[in-house]
Amino acid sequence: MTAAVRTPPAPEGGTSRRRAGSVALAVGAALGWASYYLFVLWDSPGTAPSAILFYPFAFGGLAFGVLAAATGVGGAFLRQWLNPAAYLRTALMLAMQLSVLASTYLAGPVVAALLSLIGDVVVTPILAAALFAGPRAAFRRPALLVGLILSLSGGTLAIVGGHRIAAVHGWGWVAIFGAPLAVGLYFLLAARASDEAPNTAVVGQSMVGAALGAGAVAPWVPGGWAGLARLSAVPTSLLAVNGLVSFFAAPLLYFASIRREGIVLPPMLMTAIPIFTLAFSVGVLHQPAPGLALLGIPIAVVGAVLTLRAIAPASTPEERWGPAGA
Repeated sequence: MTAAVRTPPAPEGGTSRRRAGSVALAVGAALGWASYYLFVLWDSPGTAPSAILFYPFAFGGLAFGVLAAATGVGGAFLRQWLNPAAYLRTALMLAMQLSVLASTYLAGPVVAALLSLIGDVVVTPILAAALFAGPRAAFRRPALLVGLILSLSGGTLAIVGGHRIAAVHGWGWVAIFGAPLAVGLYFLLAARASDEAPNTAVVGQSMVGAALGAGAVAPWVPGGWAGLARLSAVPTSLLAVNGLVSFFAAPLLYFASIRREGIVLPPMLMTAIPIFTLAFSVGVLHQPAPGLALLGIPIAVVGAVLTLRAIAPASTPEERWGPAGA
């Protein structure tokens, strides 16, 4: 899953070694986010879903809080708790992770990763253009429209081709459709907020708040509050590593890549997330990969790259969102 960050000025030049380093950081972030699905399924046999929801938020949020204090943005982190909009972002982050977790159980990790990718590269630009004037110019570019169509088509092909979607019924469809919507809306609002406060404070507050929310909703998640306490050493260690890798280290690598390279290349490389997820599913978890799923993933990735290439980099809030009040 990708994260919001204050956009820096476009980098000046840069050597091939610098570009290679930026690519390595972004690919490392994609690998970290893809590992979430691996940790979830490793933990699942004996660990309650309520614990799998709560503890990665808790460990990731704790790490962000420590980082905020260590880097001098602890005050900004605390001020987020006085901002009503921060609670909307917290609710969206919790809804996003609930939907992704449910989608992983219902339809498999590859489908869940594709739903997140659709949220990043399809839902986010559509919502941005609907709510703000700045992003609307991108929709005049044919490459963007082609990219959106390919992403949706490839994602749909992979999801339907996986066959597990046939097992989804009832409230399960809320998770399937809710995941890309929550992903897109959260990252849009978090990106907007990161123009006014350090992204460490914005994302860290969302994560800590989501951990508190996950504890509050635990009675309605399989395992309940009791599942938070019934943990042995190995599952607890896996949950801690999951939180530190997928909820803390991956965003840090992503932010570092953007600081070096600008806002365009790193998001494009997040299209590697479903590819890594497929590799984990087949190579580590030994899950089958139907032919249609294998065909749909590259189509969705090509569409994502086209979409992101059509969105011009923007170095100021006015370029990103348009004039105030528009």
